[in-house]
Amino acid sequence: MKNVHEIEIKVENQDWEQCLDKAFKKKSKETKVDGFRKGACPKDVFIKKFGIESLYMDAVDEAVEIAYQKVMEDNKLIPVIEPKLDVKTIDQKSVTFKFTIITKPEIKLGEYKNLKIKKEAVKVEEKEIAEEIEHLRQQFAEIKVKDEKEKVAEKDTAIINFKGYVDGKELEGGSGENFPLEIGSNTFIPGFETGLIGLKKGDKKTLDLEFPEGYANDLGGKKVKFDVEVMEIKERVLPALDKDFFDDLGYEKVTNEEELKKEVEKTIQTQKEHAKEDEYLEKCLETASNNMTVELNKEIIDDEIHRMIHQLEDQLKMQGITLEQYAQFTGLDHEKLHEQMEPEATKRVKYRYLLEEVAESEKIDFKEEEVEAKAKEMAENYGITKEELIEAYGSLEVVKYDMKMREAMEIIRGESK
Repeated sequence: MKNVHEIEIKVENQDWEQCLDKAFKKKSKETKVDGFRKGACPKDVFIKKFGIESLYMDAVDEAVEIAYQKVMEDNKLIPVIEPKLDVKTIDQKSVTFKFTIITKPEIKLGEYKNLKIKKEAVKVEEKEIAEEIEHLRQQFAEIKVKDEKEKVAEKDTAIINFKGYVDGKELEGGSGENFPLEIGSNTFIPGFETGLIGLKKGDKKTLDLEFPEGYANDLGGKKVKFDVEVMEIKERVLPALDKDFFDDLGYEKVTNEEELKKEVEKTIQTQKEHAKEDEYLEKCLETASNNMTVELNKEIIDDEIHRMIHQLEDQLKMQGITLEQYAQFTGLDHEKLHEQMEPEATKRVKYRYLLEEVAESEKIDFKEEEVEAKAKEMAENYGITKEELIEAYGSLEVVKYDMKMREAMEIIRGESK
């Protein structure tokens, strides 16, 4: 591919000698030689004992910086991913490197304006309003302990003791005490939750069930008995559609159910409009990127996948989960995760190149004071100082890049100001 540049460069003579000297000084401080304290052994004695080859690895680390700097200066290349490095030859006189440098691929924009993509109208159905009100009532429901004479019903939470048996033996991990089970949550295997409906506090029952096919630990298809005792029953008491409930929702001016419906309709309308806007932008970006001609290197896609995996790892850490644990939970090892992320990574790279090319084609740019003002605005929105925002972004140039990408996005969606 045209954007793959293989460049060989030799570090020799005085430059290589200096690298070997630095490697020797480092090694001599770490290595004990009989008759000398650490760091005091002469170079010729050290080499006679360990060989010049013992210095090569550390010397190469020093020489790489010299070689890479020279390659960049001589060839004026801007790599888009970390260059690949190979050591071709190495001896006492010189070291030869081969750098494989991948630069931005050639991009040919197709049509990215007037894409003739229609925005779909947004409509809120009565059913959606009713469902949202029911959802809000569930959120504000009061949990109440049922009377001893009352029975377990759908959506109740039954506090139970249970013990499972397979082939007459107690099931490992199949027992619990004072376990809160919401009826209808499908937390347990089919038949367990429905088997409790109609029981009262203190009732005991044996459930004869069967594990679904493919169930974990080779239990799929096996028969199981559960001895269950109901310790307590709790129900969710939904709030009445009254002023107290409206106030809890933050609708102080709402006084009746009809007014509540109108407020809920507005909220749903706004949410659906935002969702449709996102969907419309996605269609515009997809169409414009499909109209664009670009050949993407596998290495560029792999680099984006690795960035996505690191982002996932950071998100999991915030939840107290390691990437290894996530792999166990999901059954996705690194290879499968890599494969699963490839389509999204490819899309991200294409969109990024599309926006950069549009920004360049449209000569989008911002003055320093505009970027400063944007950084200040963003900082205020995040509740931090402008300096803290710039530090988080890395530099003011990154803020400027983000502004250019957003402006390019508006041009593609046909709403540039």
